[in-house]
Amino acid sequence: MSEAKAKAQLAKQAAAAMNRLSVGQKNTALLVMADALIQSADAIIAANAIDIKNGRDKGTSESLLDRLALNESRIAAIAEGLRQIAELPDPTGQTLESFERPNGLKVEKITVPLGVIGIIYEARPNVTVDAAGLCLKTGNAVVLRGGSAALESNRQIVAILRAALETAQLPKDALQLVEDPSRASVDEMLKLNGLLDVVIPRGGASLIRNVVDNATVPVIETGAGICHTYIDASAKPEMASDIAFNAKVQRPSVCNSMETLLVHEAFAAQHLGAIADRLMSAGVEIRGCSRTTVLIAGAKAAAAEDFATEYNDYILNVRIVESLDEALAHIAQYGTMHSECIVTETAEHAARFLQDVDAAAVYHNASTRFTDGFEFGFGAEIGISTQKLHARGPMGLPALTSTKYRILGNGQIRA
Repeated sequence: MSEAKAKAQLAKQAAAAMNRLSVGQKNTALLVMADALIQSADAIIAANAIDIKNGRDKGTSESLLDRLALNESRIAAIAEGLRQIAELPDPTGQTLESFERPNGLKVEKITVPLGVIGIIYEARPNVTVDAAGLCLKTGNAVVLRGGSAALESNRQIVAILRAALETAQLPKDALQLVEDPSRASVDEMLKLNGLLDVVIPRGGASLIRNVVDNATVPVIETGAGICHTYIDASAKPEMASDIAFNAKVQRPSVCNSMETLLVHEAFAAQHLGAIADRLMSAGVEIRGCSRTTVLIAGAKAAAAEDFATEYNDYILNVRIVESLDEALAHIAQYGTMHSECIVTETAEHAARFLQDVDAAAVYHNASTRFTDGFEFGFGAEIGISTQKLHARGPMGLPALTSTKYRILGNGQIRA
């Protein structure tokens, strides 16, 4: 039997016990897990150092290494995420509806765990902890399959978390890590119907597309992030500069960072140069339309495919547009329905942008970097869904539940 199937079976067996846990038991386990991460920070950092070295030896870019890297402050933040999850309301066992039929049947619609969740992701070991915490809080078991780039980090983290579950007297088999780095392990997980109730991919476009195209298990699609910021003619220059800079530079390796800056021609004539200088001084390479390359010395000409690229790096597309309509058309063509922003002082333009842009998160005068479960107050997130069924946007605890009906009778039979 393959590793993926064997571990999914163990998780399936543990899921029944998870469904019976009290809120107190789950919250205690989350706090024990958080403390264990802090206490074992040195071991996690040592394992992470092996992954970082292997990545550098293979020529991995610095931006991707940043996504992989762990240090004491990042581990502390990850542990804090678990503590925040413990403080959040438990979304399971909630009565959403209750009513009585004319025949006396009492019907209740309640929230329940999804069951066993498979999560396939790339080089971000913080996802390992976030996923474990969110699934535990919602009474789900989880089978994780991280990328080979973070294998040593994930092994160490999962060993620590499984030990913490035992300490808290919870079933450690509710947390599984598939260590086989081959694509075959992913392909098998996608077809473990009857063992996995849902698969959630987190990563680049190719990973997500492979999961969506090949899974027979239901999938919650988390999309790639080709995110835009549109600076309208009436935007305040200082605000526009700060938002654009933050959206690109604060952490360019993540999916909610800006990949394309759209600028109204009236604003560009006066202020784009200063914004570009600020970005380039931070190491950002600018690829622009023909009008951009005239205005900005050092900007490279952008090809059509650049606007369809998620860089996750210090590279930014810039396009000058004549109107809000042109900006909206560009976003409709190239956006991935993740996060989009307008910077404007014109209320009608803001309202239209927020209404017309088809994305999981739309912003007025704020950086797209806020599309994040932690920033939304969810404690952490399982991913950012760009689809429209079941869940959309940062997926916190409620997104990991389903519903069932309980019908209470006293002998009714259907005629």
